[in-house]
This record gives sequence, structure tokens and C-alpha cells, in this order.
Amino acid sequence: MSADISFRSVSKVFQVRGEGAFTAVDGVDLDIAAGEFAVLVGPSGCGKSTLLDLLGGLTEPTSGEILLNGRPVAGPGPDRSTVFQQYALLPWRTAQGNVEFGLESIGVPRRQRAARAREYLALVGLTGFEDRHPHELSGGMKQRVAIARSLAYDPEVLLMDEPFAALDAQTRESLQDELRRIWQRTGKTVVFITHGIEEAVYLGGRVAVLTSRPGRVKQVVPIDLGDRSAAQDLRSSPEFARYRHEIWSLLHDEVSRAQQLEREVSAA
Repeated sequence: MSADISFRSVSKVFQVRGEGAFTAVDGVDLDIAAGEFAVLVGPSGCGKSTLLDLLGGLTEPTSGEILLNGRPVAGPGPDRSTVFQQYALLPWRTAQGNVEFGLESIGVPRRQRAARAREYLALVGLTGFEDRHPHELSGGMKQRVAIARSLAYDPEVLLMDEPFAALDAQTRESLQDELRRIWQRTGKTVVFITHGIEEAVYLGGRVAVLTSRPGRVKQVVPIDLGDRSAAQDLRSSPEFARYRHEIWSLLHDEVSRAQQLEREVSAA
């Protein structure tokens, strides 16, 4: 299953002791269709992770609302799962045990847990590595385990907060391909955060470009690269270069504003 998402005039203000209040995101309106792969991109500090936390139910908007299948998000739930940049695997558990961990929390019987964990480890290409502990796995493999763990209890929405940022370029591109394959197979709604313009263009069906803080939606760019399953280097295509330049142009001024804000804060 997948879910549609609607941000309606969402703002979030944080109170910082000794510094007063600051607005992380302001009046965000964004609709994401069920089964869509949506990417959020913007300058550092623009509120991308705040939006993901709000959608995950980890914090509440100061104003506005977020709807999931037409119902307000009122807290965390098994219909949403998050993959972070840091793998957050339990070091004393095997890959199989880490995937089973989330299933234990929702009461899946032991035999079913084991079968489902093997199924999702196979989905992410880790058949044969079920009994390896995290320290025996590469960074890319650890992130595959984290993705398998998030998918195993069948959430409607997969939230991904810069999950490939710590990986080397070759591993990152490999996992981007793997993630698109998994998304096409499962039909989940994916909301993916990245700083990388190329990653945004390669993965996204639509890319929402955010302004510098307070984050607002500056523009949503639909991405149409045709048949991505074809054996061609999409990243070298003229269409890819055009989308990359469009998003770079939208971001350029926002990054400059964000840097200026940082300089002003440092000088104060």
C-alpha cells in the first residue's frame, strides 16, 4: 500500500533558550501523490529534516496541518518508516536480527518474522548475508539492511533523510539504482531528502526546491527522463543536464542567502 500526503500551510517555530524563537519552515504547501517518489532539496538549514520529522509525527506543526490519506498526522505510526543517514543498526544483532527488530515491536510471530526478514534482505540484494553482524558489512550493505528493516513491516510511506550522504560515489550510485528498483517493485510513497542536485534529478519523479530558512516551497520541478530501466547512462543525457541546471539555478540564490544569514548570525 501507499499513501497520499498533503502539507497545508505548515509552519514550525522553535523556541531556543537564550535566543528566542526561530522559524524553520513557513507556510509550506505541498501535495504528494500515493506511490510517488518525491525529493526535497534545498540549502543547509532550510528545514528539510524538520518537514520529515513533522510528516513522521515526531514533532507537531506550529500552524497548518499535514494529512495522510486525508487524515491529520497526530504522531508516529507504523504507516510511516524512516531511513536515516546513520544506519542505526543494533551492533549485537545480525542483519536478519536487525530486520526482525521492527517486526517484533508490532507483534509479528517469530516464524513469520524470520521469513519476512529473509524476503526483504533478498529484496535489497543481501541474500547470503543474513548472519553477518554490522561490523562485518560495508557502509552500503549496512544501509541496505536499514532499508530492508524499514520496508519489512510494510509502511505506506518511506521517509529517507539523506540516506546515502555518507557513502562513496560509486556505492551511492549503485544504491540509487537499487532504491528505484525497490520503489518500482513495492509502489511505496517515498519522500527523500538530499543536498545533491544530481541525486534529486536521478531519483525524483518530482523535485520540490525549498528556499533558504525559513523554508518555503520555491518551485516543484517534474522530472521526465523516459524509460529509466534502459541500459543507458542517464546522468550523461542532455535531458538530465537540463533538469540539473534548472534545479541548480533555483537553488543558487537560496544558497547565497543562507550563507549570508550564517555570516550575519556569526557576526552578531
